[in-house]
Parts: sequence; structure tokens; C-alpha cells
Amino acid sequence: MHLTNSTTPVTVRHRRLLRDASLALGCAALFGLLAMLVTGHWHPLHEFDQDWTGGLHDYARDHRIWTAAVQTLSDIGGPVTMRALLGIAAGWLWLIGARVLAGWVAAQALVGWGAQWALKLAVDRQRPAFSDPVSHAGGPAFPSGHAMASAITCAVLVGLVWYRVDRRGRTIACSVAAVTVLTIGWTRTALGVHWPSDVVAGWLAAGAVLGLVTAAIELWRPGALARDVRRVNWRTRPRVQRVIVPSVRAPRADEPLEEAESDGHGVDGPGWGRS
Repeated sequence: MHLTNSTTPVTVRHRRLLRDASLALGCAALFGLLAMLVTGHWHPLHEFDQDWTGGLHDYARDHRIWTAAVQTLSDIGGPVTMRALLGIAAGWLWLIGARVLAGWVAAQALVGWGAQWALKLAVDRQRPAFSDPVSHAGGPAFPSGHAMASAITCAVLVGLVWYRVDRRGRTIACSVAAVTVLTIGWTRTALGVHWPSDVVAGWLAAGAVLGLVTAAIELWRPGALARDVRRVNWRTRPRVQRVIVPSVRAPRADEPLEEAESDGHGVDGPGWGRS
């Protein structure tokens, strides 16, 4: 998933747009394959799901305090929390004038929510059933909504901070995001409300949504995401920097970034997709 800098050559933009489309198509293809194996009751996958879910359920049943902690983690990282974070981010971006970027964030949440339920209803897989369950969840199992929502949210938030931090900050952000996504996905299996393949399907569906929404907005408004990223960078710069370089102003939505900086001193803030 890439948002390109508006000063990037057109050929590079096309290459990165192709990457976004490839992410969407690749994840969608893998999701479709996994869905076929699930609905076809492929024996190796069925055995894997049964063994892992059954083993984790036995442990959870015998360790109630541990199970309560896992349930708390699962509740904190639920779809409502994740979409609320995206809503806050979208609202803040809208208030500072980054309207296309705000729409990108909101679209990720809305498309992800719609896709999650459409896919659940299409596959209509039953959740694990136990005579002594340690947790309960409603609706079809495939894909996991927790896994899908957490993956979309963490990827979007990492994307929003990527060019505001240095390499160490990026490593920390990616590590925190990865641990969060893996932990939330694991809790759903540990609580016996999802099969492992449901969680993997949620991650694949999230990748498809991320790539699709990004590619669609880039096709609809080429370069608009990059201009909004620059606008966010300008709005969130330290106040001292604004005083030192007072001639640099925020770009308007209808003008190239070069015009906004034409009377500056060559200040060039970071943009998405720059290596």
C-alpha cells in the first residue's frame, strides 16, 4: 500500500499504483483459495483447525484467570475500538483540511466493515462449538472480524505516521502494529470463537481492502493523497520551524505543491512513497 508523492514521476506513480492493485488482487486470490478449502472441507486444513482450537480451548478452560486476561485483550482490540480509532483519525484529518486523506481513512473503515459482513454471509461458516465454552460470539466465523479490523486499522495508522518519524520510529511503529494484529488474532482462537483459518482469512481480507481503497482513490484523485500528506506535515511541524521558514505555506487542494513552495527556500517535507 503506497501513497505517492505528487512530485514523483508519472511512471513511478503508475508502478506504485500497480503495487496497490497487486496487493488487493493477491490478497483477494489467496482469500478465495482459502475460502474454497474451507467450504470444500479440505482434510489437512480441517484437522489443523480442530487440533489448534481444541488444544487452546482445553487450556483456557483449565486456566480461568489466563482466559479472563485473554478476553480483556480481545475486547479492547475489538472492531468497535479499531473503527473508533479510524474515526478519530479521519475527523482530525478533516478538521486540518486533509479532506482526501480523511476520506481514505474513513473509506478503509467503512469498506472493511461492509466487506467483512458480505464475506461472512457468503461463506457462512459455523464457529467452533464446545459443551463448555469459555467465550461466546455471534454470527458466521469466516473471516474473523477482529483480525480484519485490527489489520486495517494498524496498517492505516502506521501509514499515517510513516513519514513523520525516522527509521527507528518506523521500526517501532511496525513492530507495535504487528504484535497488536497477531495478538488480537490469536485471542480469537484461544477463546475458542474462531478457527485459525478464520483469522488468516481476516488478515487476507484486510490486505485486499487496503490495496483496493488506496488504488481506487489514486485513480479517482491522482496525487491528492500526496498533497494531503504534505498538508498534514505542514500543519504538524513544530511552531519554531514555521517561524524560521515563514514563507512556506500550506498547499491548496487545487494547486501543485511546487507552487505552494515557489517562494520558499527549498524546504521539502517528506511525502508518501518516497524511499
